[in-house]
This record gives sequence, structure tokens and C-alpha cells, in this order.
Amino acid sequence: MLKKAYPYYLANKAVYANQDLVVTNKYTGDAATTVAMAQADVIDKAIAAAEKSQEALNAMKPYERQNVLNHCVKRFEERFEELAYALCIEAGKPIKDARGEVTRLIDTFRIAAEESVRISGEVMNLEVTPRADGYQGMYKKVPIGPCSFISPFNFPLNLAAHKVAPALAVGCAFVLKPASRTPLGALIMGEVLAETDLPEGAFSILPCSRDGADLFTTDDRFKLLSFTGSPDVGWDLKARAGKKPVILELGGNAGCIVDEDTDLDDAVERIVFGAYYQSGQSCISVQRILIHQSIYDDFKQRYVEKVANLVHGDPLDEKTFIGPMISESEATRLDKWIDEARQVGADVLCGGKRDGAMLRATILENVPSDANINTEEAFGPVSTIAPFADFDQALEEVNNSQFGLQAGVFTRDLYKAHKAWDVLDVGGVVIGDVPSWRVDNMPYGGVKESGLGREGIRFAIEDMTEIRLMVIRTPK
Repeated sequence: MLKKAYPYYLANKAVYANQDLVVTNKYTGDAATTVAMAQADVIDKAIAAAEKSQEALNAMKPYERQNVLNHCVKRFEERFEELAYALCIEAGKPIKDARGEVTRLIDTFRIAAEESVRISGEVMNLEVTPRADGYQGMYKKVPIGPCSFISPFNFPLNLAAHKVAPALAVGCAFVLKPASRTPLGALIMGEVLAETDLPEGAFSILPCSRDGADLFTTDDRFKLLSFTGSPDVGWDLKARAGKKPVILELGGNAGCIVDEDTDLDDAVERIVFGAYYQSGQSCISVQRILIHQSIYDDFKQRYVEKVANLVHGDPLDEKTFIGPMISESEATRLDKWIDEARQVGADVLCGGKRDGAMLRATILENVPSDANINTEEAFGPVSTIAPFADFDQALEEVNNSQFGLQAGVFTRDLYKAHKAWDVLDVGGVVIGDVPSWRVDNMPYGGVKESGLGREGIRFAIEDMTEIRLMVIRTPK
């Protein structure tokens, strides 16, 4: 069960300042609980506390940081069902998907605990020229300093974890702004962190309005900004962030190629999952499916039958596969895109119906290349299918996008797999599976409009550390 009210966390401490943010049950639309909202003065105090705590964080030993992360792993395991239930209510995520995200939260913190004692440097041979005779170099990695984190609504636990866990591993103070629609998971994370011996000010978790959050972007006391969300917002934040490094994990309209040698039973099963798990609200959800013409009709029949029979309904029901979208306005937006595509010649093979925030799982065929449903990020339970005659043509079509996050390629041809890896202008190519696949230690991120930088604990640690060199001269 949820608490009646949740605090924000300012400098490691719970503060029940108000009940200004109402968190709704995304399936029923009813108020589920309330959360304290931070104003600009509180954000300023959090940044000052983070800056003050950084010296103590710098002095923490690797095993001490590892102990903090291991404590989180233990407590998340103990609170597993509480976290899954909160996620199901606040995000409308089907309970099986919610449990999957809690598992990934735990995995992410466990990987960070392992990496926290592996952050090392190198001894360098500087004697590469006569003028460096007698000189030796070595470098170590040090925390970049206080970090600003802004996390999204669709994976409110694990995408926040991909910022928080590496910061803890490195020893960077942080201030986190969780999505206002789904703040509960991050606040439970804060409750667990408050049980540890982190220096005062090491973390703050502050739900706040977008208007009140400008300091997360513009304040120079932050030494790094990491944002996950929409491209429009992300690029605007980068433009206003000043001199600090900015990591952006943005949107996509992921393409998936199904070649003629594919095991269709396997491909259909995986693509149904990749396109419609958690109601398609993932930046690497399968959106555009290209199928070799020789197997197109067979794939189409199997795919439509599977998708048409997906169970829609209450996210708390164990049988539910498709729950509500995050809001009725988002469902209305996507419903309009489907209707627009239909009006310019697309065929709706199944779905295409909306009831409030619930949108039926939809498949479209014969979609014009310039329709929103092809060119933009759908971020909902919709996919498009189209045939191709030549593998190179399919690669070109996947690349025909402003986005470049991940792509999936179902083929048994090693040469085609390598060509896809060489040619596709994306951050990751997944062979034999959907672009929606991710494990939490891999380098994850995109190119073009899909963002800058990579997540995945070891790769985030690179962004959250700076190299500090020492040179030693031995006099002759």
C-alpha cells in the first residue's frame, strides 16, 4: 500500500513541507497519494548542500561507497513488492513489467557496487622523447563534483538508478528531479539512501514544477547535467546549461528488420514484446518493422493475430499486458496520429481505438513515409509494418530517421549482421532480437536526435569522473 503522503529529500533528510503534488492512479484516474513539492529556494539549498558535501564524498574510500550501494541492493530486495506496487499505480505499468523494472533497479545498483571498487588510473611511460628523460606520469580518476539529474516518467525507478547508482559509485553529490507524474519510486530510493552514512548533503530528491526547476540546468555549481526525456526539452536544456558537460538520453522510433531466413515464431514473439511491453512507452520500443517480402504475408498474419489478442486492462491484474498510457492527453495525441495516417492511406490492421488513457494495441500498414507515426516517436502501443525486397534497402530505411538510438535485426547471415553493425547510424545494433533489449551494464545511448553520451554504469562513471595527472621528475 502507498503512504498517505510522501516527503521530498533535502540534504539526506525527509521534509514533509506540503502536499502540493497529487499523484494519480493512472488506470482509474483517482488520487493515490500526495507528495511534497520543492520551490526554487529549496533547490538552491540542495545545491549548496551538495557542494559542501563534496569534500567529504571525495574522502570516502571505495569500500565505503560500495557499502552504501550494497545496502541499497539489500533494502530494494526487501521492499520489492512495495516498489512494484507503487510503480504499477503511479505509472500504470502492468504488474509483471513493474516487477521487471524493480529487478533491473536491483541489478543496476549491484553492478554499480561492483564497479565502485574498480575505478582506477594508470602509470604512464613519459620517456617517449629525449626531453622527457627521467620523467614518469600517473593519473587517477576523481569525482567531477555535484551533479544535476532529471529523470523521466516511463522508467521512474531504473532510469533514475542509472544516474544515482554511478554517482554513488564515484562519490558525486547529486540533486535529482524525478518526473512529477511518477515521483514515488525515486522517493522510496531516497528513503533507503537516508538510512546510510552518506555525508550530509550528498543527495537531495526534489519533485518540483518545470518552471521552478531552472536551477537544475543553469546553476554553475553543478558540474554535470544528465537528462532523460523528450528531444525538444533535452536540446533546450543543453543550450542553457552553460559550460557543464551534458548527457542526453532522448527519444527514438526504433526500426526492426526481419530477414527472409528468420525463425518467424521466435521473431513474432519477440517483436510483440518489443513493441507493446509497458504499453509501448519506451524510447527503444519497436515502432517500424521491415519484413522481407518473401515472408511478409506469413509474418503479418501471425503478428496481427498475436497483437489483437493482447490483454488490455487493470495493471494490477497479472494477466494484463497493455495498461493505460501515462495520461489521456498522451493517448489522445497518439490516437490523432493514427487517424492522420489512416486519412492519408494507411490501413489499420488491428486496434486503433481509445477509451480515455487506454489505447488498443495498434498495427498500421501502408503508412506514408512522411506521416508522424513514421517520422516521430510514437511512445505508445503502435507499430507499423512494411515489406522490403533487398537487405541494403532495409538498412537505408532504418537510417531514414532523425533518431538513432537502437535497431534490431533478425538474420542468421553473419555477413548481414556485420554490415548492419557497420552501416546503421544508431547507438546499438541488436542481432536476433528487438531494439527494445537492454541489460544494465552495456553502453546505452544514441546519435542524431536521440542524444549525447552513454549510460551503463562503467560508461556513466567515465562521464562523472575527471582525469587528474601527476608527473614525477627524477633529477640526474
